[in-house]
Amino acid sequence: MAEQSVRWGILATGGIAAAFAADLVDLPDAEIAAVASRRRESAEAFAERFGARRAYGDWESLAADEDVDVVYVATPHSAHRAAAGLCLRAGRNVLCEKPFTLNLREAEELVALAREHGRFLMEAMWMYCNPLVRRLKALVADGAIGEVRTVQADFGIAGPFPATHRLRDPALGGGALLDLGVYPVAFAQLLLGEPDGITASAVLSPEGVDLQTGALLSWESGALAALHCSITGGTANTASVTGTRGRIDVPSGFFHPERFVLHREGRDPEEFTADPADGPRTSMRHEALEVMRALRAGEKESPLVPLEGTLAVMRTMDAVRERVGVRYPGDAAPVGV
Repeated sequence: MAEQSVRWGILATGGIAAAFAADLVDLPDAEIAAVASRRRESAEAFAERFGARRAYGDWESLAADEDVDVVYVATPHSAHRAAAGLCLRAGRNVLCEKPFTLNLREAEELVALAREHGRFLMEAMWMYCNPLVRRLKALVADGAIGEVRTVQADFGIAGPFPATHRLRDPALGGGALLDLGVYPVAFAQLLLGEPDGITASAVLSPEGVDLQTGALLSWESGALAALHCSITGGTANTASVTGTRGRIDVPSGFFHPERFVLHREGRDPEEFTADPADGPRTSMRHEALEVMRALRAGEKESPLVPLEGTLAVMRTMDAVRERVGVRYPGDAAPVGV
C-alpha cells in the first residue's frame, strides 16, 4: 500500500469507538471514511462528530464499502464474531476490540476467515503496542531481571453493577474475566507465553457470570503467574514481574503505564517513563499506527499482536471459565458450523 492516508471504517458508535476515533483524528495519515451502526441516527451523529464522509444504518453497507481499507470493530464482544466475520468475508481488513471473541472457537473461526480471504486481522490489544510495555518486554527478554519466576497482575473496578448491566449478562459475555481479566492474562502471556497449567476460583453472580476471579498459571520452567480481576471492588491495577536477578514493578494502570521501576541487585532502582511525545497514556494511537504500518507493508498480521498469541490468551480464558463454571449461550457451536 502506498504511503497515503489509511481509510478507516468504524463499526459501532459507543464509548470505545469514540475514543478510538478521537485518536485517529489526530493522526495525519489516517482518515475516518465511514461509520456504521444499527441505528442510522447514531451513525450520522458519530460521522458528524468525527468527520466521517459516510454513515450507514447497517453493518453490511460498511463491510461492502470498497473505499474502506480497514474496519475497527467496536461492538460489545458478544457481537465481535458476527461483525468481524461479516467484514472479513466482504474483503475488509479488521482490527477487532478485545476480548477478541467470547471463546476460542469463535476466535479460531475469525482467524480462519482472515486467512481464507487473505485479509489482515488483529486484536485491539493496545497494551501490546504501548511503547513503554514494549520496553518492559524487551528488558525482560534481554535478561535484565534474569529468568522470570513470578508475574502478578490485577484489574478490578468498583461496583456494584445491577443485574440488568451488560457486565452481568451472560448473553453479552458478562463477568470480570473477559472485560478485565484479559489484561492480566495477556500481560503474563506476553512475557511467558502460553501456560502449561491453570487453576482458578471465582465468585459467581446469580446470573452465572464471574464477579471476581483468581487464576494461578504455571509453566514447565517453574514460573508462576498470580492473576486477579473483579467487578466488585477497585483494585490497585498493578503488575510486577520477578526474576532470578531482579524485579520490575508497574504502578496503577499497568496496561497503559506512565512509568515502571526496574530493581536489580546491587544497583539503585531505575525508573523508565513514557515519552510525552507518545501522547496521553489512554491513547490508542499506537495500535492504530501498528495497523497502518502492517497494511502498508502488506502484512496479514502484526508481529506485536500475533494471531497465535490472541488464540493462546483465549485458550487460557476458556480454561479459566471451565474451571470456575462460567458458560455463555454462545459457547455451544451453532448448528451447521
